[in-house]
Amino acid sequence: MAIILVVGIVIVLILLFVSSYNKLVKLRNNRENAFADIDVQLKQRHDLIPQLVDTVKGYMNHESKVLTDITAARSAALNANSINDKIAAEQSLSGALSGLKVAVEAYPNLKANTNFIQLQDEISDIENKLAAVRRYFNSATRELNNAVQMFPSNILAGMFNFKTESMFDVGVEERAKMEQAPKIDFSK
Repeated sequence: MAIILVVGIVIVLILLFVSSYNKLVKLRNNRENAFADIDVQLKQRHDLIPQLVDTVKGYMNHESKVLTDITAARSAALNANSINDKIAAEQSLSGALSGLKVAVEAYPNLKANTNFIQLQDEISDIENKLAAVRRYFNSATRELNNAVQMFPSNILAGMFNFKTESMFDVGVEERAKMEQAPKIDFSK
């Protein structure tokens, strides 16, 4: 009778172990899949940026630093390998694109250009899709991080080198901009 009880406890522990491990693997894969969704949107964004830069170049000859920053940030984003490197590079690219939006305000003819408007609309659409897939990615990351940190799965996580992962956030510079009150100017 005692042997059956011990065997039953061992079987339950093995099933708990396997179930917890499989959950960790599923959560890690879900996070990686979520980032693959982000990669799809980033690819579209990266493909549109050269078109946007070419359209803007004709109007903004003396604003070359803004265009150079965008091109450099895009290149860094394309060459980033790890998820964390891509997150950092994309934060830099978002900041560079924000600089372009500010610079464009000085060019009313550019703002009325059909090609520019179409590209801006496409980029806005992609930015909205990116926001949605980033939220999903962060949700998947939070689920994985919770499982890695909570008992008893944290024991397995430590044994099999599962670790907490980074969220995809707006970055320090963008957060600082968001915390500033917007400037409203009706004089133009």
